[in-house]
Amino acid sequence: MNQYTVTGRFKNRDGYASFETTIDAVNESVAREHALSQFGSEHGLKRTEIDLEEVAQR
Repeated sequence: MNQYTVTGRFKNRDGYASFETTIDAVNESVAREHALSQFGSEHGLKRTEIDLEEVAQR
């Protein structure tokens, strides 16, 4: 598996909060889906409230 660094921001009650996380995934598409799922679950967000700015392989 490859490691991907996913950066972006998500909407919270104070505006937007930035994030950067490292995810193990088979390809970029899977890393993107995992990041959306993870932040949605942890913060109670919908996918439309999460803005992924970059998905880069490490």
